[in-house]
Amino acid sequence: MIGHALVDKQRLSVSLRLSTAPARVPGLRPCLRSSRPRASRVLCKASERQISGSDGEWETSRLLQLLRERQQHGERQAPGKVFLVGTGPGDPGLLTLRAAQLMQTADVVLYDRLVSDDILQLVHAGARMVYVGKQAGYHTRTQAEIHQLLLDFAEAGATVIRLKGGDPYVFGRGGEEVQYLQQHGIKVHCVPGITAAAGICAELGIPMTHRGVATSVRFLTGHSREGGELQLDETLAACADPHTTLIVYMGLGTLPLLVRQLRARGMPADMPAVAVERGTTSEQRVVFDTLQQLHGSIQEAGLQSPTLLVIGQVVALAPGWTGVQDAAAAGGLSAAAASAAVTSAHDCARLQLDDAVAAVLKQQPQQQRVRQPVGSS
Repeated sequence: MIGHALVDKQRLSVSLRLSTAPARVPGLRPCLRSSRPRASRVLCKASERQISGSDGEWETSRLLQLLRERQQHGERQAPGKVFLVGTGPGDPGLLTLRAAQLMQTADVVLYDRLVSDDILQLVHAGARMVYVGKQAGYHTRTQAEIHQLLLDFAEAGATVIRLKGGDPYVFGRGGEEVQYLQQHGIKVHCVPGITAAAGICAELGIPMTHRGVATSVRFLTGHSREGGELQLDETLAACADPHTTLIVYMGLGTLPLLVRQLRARGMPADMPAVAVERGTTSEQRVVFDTLQQLHGSIQEAGLQSPTLLVIGQVVALAPGWTGVQDAAAAGGLSAAAASAAVTSAHDCARLQLDDAVAAVLKQQPQQQRVRQPVGSS
């Protein structure tokens, strides 16, 4: 059993931290806004998580109580609505207009670990933030608890925004949440997001399909639910096709096994591949290498989750692939070192654009960005 887990402590405390400013709702602390520094990874002991979790339960209960009181006083009789909103791979410039619009209307926002801090700045100041993120070895809440929270807030009459990284219906468990809420009579609308595969491949100049090179693309998850190993094995048999681009979400921990299985099914050892950590964000890190050598290069570079893997001939079409091969040959560098040198020297077009968050906020009148908080008079 893992005694410690890497968690984003600041995100865990978004809805738990006491503010020095007076709360606008009696007994309920305001959420931490965009002034918070970029989150950093820290070690958090189980006992610390338990204390934070207790505070979070108190605040959640208090918020539900306020919403129910508002409903009882006739301010809102019908159940609220739930919007599942995909926030894309992390760059706020890739957020859809619909997502940005809805983030200005929420009473309550439940958000995941993969929703970037830049995107959270676009949520209006009156919304209450509830962190429900997950990562390997530590879940702030189980999926069943997330289902229940969504239902409780909706039944209390709130407009609920469920923010998810990427697209809610691509390995985001959005379908499960929709099914649960619809079974309980709650209306749900899903707003698609640019999935990590599309955003990252576009960023690196990798066409997922290309005439004469790749005629199909497959999305896989490196995690399989209990009992799903056979289904995954059958899927991998088709993925070894040299004309198929294979994109693996959450595959960092299972990459050695994945490589062995693909090699056993005939995929060549020198198949081009790339691993991308926190793609499309300012923290993006990239490692290009062959399928056989990719795991070692990832370890050398120290990539961490979330990391997307792209395997296939189309990877060789990326400008970065050629640059890494040339740099490694000329300087005797490892693939990890060459990747770092090439990608740090390359200013992608995204970084030359105006700051997306600032541009959106500048265009929105102040009265549209700030709404009355829940429970205020």
